[in-house]
Amino acid sequence: MTPDARIRREESNMDSLFRRLSSERVPVRVHDIVIKGNKKTKDYVIEAEVEPLFRDAYSFQQLLRAAAVARGRLHGLGIFDSVSITLDAGPPELPGTANVVIDVTEGGLLSGDFGVYSKPEARSWSLEAAARLKNLLGYGDLWDGSLAYGWGQSMEISSGVSLPRFRSISTPLSARISLLSQDWLKFSSYKERALGLSVSLLSTVNHDLSYNLSWRTLTDPSQMSSHTVRRQLGHNLLSALKYTFKIDRRDSPMRPTRGHAFVSTTHFGGLFPDLRSMRFFRQEFDLRYAVPLGFYRAALNFGISGGVVFPWGRGSYNTPTYLPERFFMGGNTSPICSLVGPTSILGFKARGLGPAEPRRVTSDDSNGGNSDDSGIDHVGGDLALTAFADLSFDLPLKVLRDAGIHGHAFACTGSLNKLTENSYKEFSLQKFKDSFRSSVGIGVVVPTQLFRMEVNYCHILKKQEHDKGKTGVQFSFASPH
Repeated sequence: MTPDARIRREESNMDSLFRRLSSERVPVRVHDIVIKGNKKTKDYVIEAEVEPLFRDAYSFQQLLRAAAVARGRLHGLGIFDSVSITLDAGPPELPGTANVVIDVTEGGLLSGDFGVYSKPEARSWSLEAAARLKNLLGYGDLWDGSLAYGWGQSMEISSGVSLPRFRSISTPLSARISLLSQDWLKFSSYKERALGLSVSLLSTVNHDLSYNLSWRTLTDPSQMSSHTVRRQLGHNLLSALKYTFKIDRRDSPMRPTRGHAFVSTTHFGGLFPDLRSMRFFRQEFDLRYAVPLGFYRAALNFGISGGVVFPWGRGSYNTPTYLPERFFMGGNTSPICSLVGPTSILGFKARGLGPAEPRRVTSDDSNGGNSDDSGIDHVGGDLALTAFADLSFDLPLKVLRDAGIHGHAFACTGSLNKLTENSYKEFSLQKFKDSFRSSVGIGVVVPTQLFRMEVNYCHILKKQEHDKGKTGVQFSFASPH
């Protein structure tokens, strides 16, 4: 047989083998997982991520799918620059077996980000910086420190550590300590400071359980706050468990055209035996559904979000809920991709609707330039409900379609009510119906890898006396995280 004929025969055999592997169910099992290139990372960290995937694979096709998922999981650890997975034949004495060879390239130890960001909807700027140490101990550990400063409104300093696997513990572990200062003087006549610790107890694809402990302080430098705010000034302790259940089966978090998502968050506070420990129960849910319409890549998105918070313990219905734990609505955060509870109604300013009280009148009402011109404190509510409908569609220009820029028309509505301090006795179906605010609009959506930006024309259909909302062009931003 000539060399050319031998080459053609080998090529024919290879083509026949590939056709068989792709069309037939060829039984095969994994004999061994071989890891290469990890000079610092412990072997069991990599094995724990991929071993369950290959253990359940009993055919060549399943091995290929498991290899693709395993590669994504290892990239998701954030500690490898590159990951390659190859399938090799097992020992000759064990036919029908394969070895999985995983070759990784570990990334650098230190990384960081720095930026100045504009928030047109809030007419403010923020400075954000972060530094990260990756895989310092070889457990896939990520250490980070961050600083965020918003001019005249907020500052947060935080540091944390996360480990995807540690010894025999099968779930990821993380802890974070933070110092937060938030200025709400323009909306509710108080400043909030919190020193806190958050520990993740359970984290899976659908479930997340964490414990939060923080020392919070509310102050009123203006000395003009309303009665509700004045009652809650001072120190309080937050000791709470937070459980989140999440399912997201939409085809895209930025521009969903089909699928659904559901998130339920339960927050139970008052676990610490201290008189200043806030006792409350807070429940939220988010539901999203996207339906393709079959033309111009159009899709109809529906969403509904709700939440309730109330104190527990003796005389709870006479006790007001803690201000930072109440629901506040308004702001220009797009409700499409973010699942953050009943917070956004397009066209209304941040904390710009809901229960409100007049501020205290003093001889000097200038308030140092920080007061709201209306002299009103928005104090939030205990029962919140929002809903929206959004029709998205491609624009006629090809250059815009290629960039993902598309148009949309939307309608939003929402309600915010008070239940505690015996307010539930005055609550009625008619009052609940009358409390709804609504808006409609049309706009252009510019999606990026980090966030979704909208330029919208909003028209307010219904608002109440003290609401902060107006018809006009507004910017909206949202992140899918």
